[in-house]
Amino acid sequence: MLNFNTLIEALQPLELGKKPVIAHASLRSFGYIEGGADALVTALLYTCASLMMPAHTYKPLYTPTSGPANNAISYTRGQQWNRLAEPFSPEMTADVMMGVTAENLRQRPECERSSHPLLSFAGLKVKKYLQTQTLDDPFAPLMALANDDGWVLLLGVDHTANTTIHLAEKIAGRKQFTRWALMEDGGVTCCPGFPGCSAGFQAIQPALQPFTRQVTIGNALVQAVPARAVITQAYQAIKKDSLALLCNRPDCERCQAVREGLKN
Repeated sequence: MLNFNTLIEALQPLELGKKPVIAHASLRSFGYIEGGADALVTALLYTCASLMMPAHTYKPLYTPTSGPANNAISYTRGQQWNRLAEPFSPEMTADVMMGVTAENLRQRPECERSSHPLLSFAGLKVKKYLQTQTLDDPFAPLMALANDDGWVLLLGVDHTANTTIHLAEKIAGRKQFTRWALMEDGGVTCCPGFPGCSAGFQAIQPALQPFTRQVTIGNALVQAVPARAVITQAYQAIKKDSLALLCNRPDCERCQAVREGLKN
């Protein structure tokens, strides 16, 4: 049976005790864990030097009547969803897509969170990383972590959940998008640097395999990869093939917008 103690023991072979970590997790993938997300987060905090997870929030998304062209958004259609937008606050729950593990971390009294209204990160002992984030550079905490020899930890998820690849896309010059967020004062803030689709990111797996440490915990495959290796390999893949890591869904507005931008 998985519990706090067995999780710690199972994570030890990854040798992350002195490393800062950006983690992505699917609690369900493990099977039953006594103590649930709380046990998993506590085990991670015990195992890693510092822990950061995405705490992104999409409820504040707001669509203006007009904006940049080829922005993977319909300004007209988006108006109907503005009534559902909720003002961002630092206490806002992380989006359900982040998973219950990330939300458990965010809720801890000692946890700190960056202030980006759409793409915040949260964690413990990661203040210096969080402070690098700006509206114009939402993935700066990932670069700061990589510069400290940080690692990406995938807990029961694959590289489609690997946010660090979005940073590599930006460095490689791939098209970024603009989104807007409703704020507590009723104003709307412009958020450039919004990333594209991640559905095609698993294609990077073969290139990262030589750098990957992995263990199986319960039913979950857990992979640890140096963040620098993720950035370097994804950057090189995109520079070699400008369409690398895009998804093939014909209805994906963001991947289609990237392809359209490459024609110009």
